[in-house]
Amino acid sequence: MPPAPQPTAERRAAYAADLAQGTARFHEPRRADCPWCGSKRLRTRLRTPDLRQRKPGTFVVDECGDCAHAFQNPRLTPEGLAFYHRDPGEDAHDGLAERLLDAPGGAGRHRAAARALLPFAEPESWLDVGTGHGRFPAAAKEVHPYTSFDGLDATRRVERARAAGRVEEAHVGRLTDPVIGERLRARYDVVSMFHHLEHTPEPREELRAALQVLRPGGHLLAEVPDPDCPFGALLGKWWPAYGQPRHLHLMPLSNLLGELESLGCAVVATDRREPHVPHDLSGALALALGRALPGPDAPWRPAPPTPLQRTARLALGRASAPLLASTAALDRLLAPLLCRTRFSNAYRVVARKET
Repeated sequence: MPPAPQPTAERRAAYAADLAQGTARFHEPRRADCPWCGSKRLRTRLRTPDLRQRKPGTFVVDECGDCAHAFQNPRLTPEGLAFYHRDPGEDAHDGLAERLLDAPGGAGRHRAAARALLPFAEPESWLDVGTGHGRFPAAAKEVHPYTSFDGLDATRRVERARAAGRVEEAHVGRLTDPVIGERLRARYDVVSMFHHLEHTPEPREELRAALQVLRPGGHLLAEVPDPDCPFGALLGKWWPAYGQPRHLHLMPLSNLLGELESLGCAVVATDRREPHVPHDLSGALALALGRALPGPDAPWRPAPPTPLQRTARLALGRASAPLLASTAALDRLLAPLLCRTRFSNAYRVVARKET
């Protein structure tokens, strides 16, 4: 990954103006009930700062005592989401750490996910939601060579994916936008969402919007982090799947299955093995190192680091690289075992729209 550009005085001043009003305005009022089932039996599961970019703020994840749905509480406002998603490349990690923390993975994992549809469909049209740079469609074409892949993303990255030939049509925006939903209504045989639902303010609305753009008999393919993974308890705030402040919801498999069935879908496959992302230990170490090392020069910090801090960060980062690489190798070595146990950190659902 190329180094991030040095912050300009203008960008630093813009962040200073944002932060002069404090971070409380980036949060909605705290809710007293579960957004999934309405229960008021809530407990705090996690309290953490922004470990990834080290922007100011503290974030809380609550868990429902009845349905086990975990969610950010208080939730970020649209203004807060925009603030914490801004400048994603300028964080506290080098290239290796960034690769460890970015799920779900490379072309091999994408092809495996695409093969999950082979027993159920021969799709003519496929929409990948939250496609980013279109890496999944690019890999999935090797499995489904006669399928037309389109991409939808909230950022302009999807337009670059179209320019690179990874998707045929690029849609910028959100699936829940009524204009986009109406334009794409009943156009697709498959809609995929890979590590996307946890970022959405209203996952149920996102699912309904996905079914709206599916044809009858079409399939929804979704992969999300599994909040039941024991690594969440063992690693605490360092578990990469918590992803605060950018992950708004963590849904147990049973909750997602129940919602899909209530929407008139038939769940045709679930899988906890293949979607496992082998980065729990190495990702936690990357977050811990990023927290311990002197901070990089980022525009949301009031002043750039001193020469001594820059030198210390560079030296310590280089010294820790072998440890990170060894831990990443351990994650990959353990993956065939962990993915067959409750330590699998993600799951996949394939559901068919019945009408």
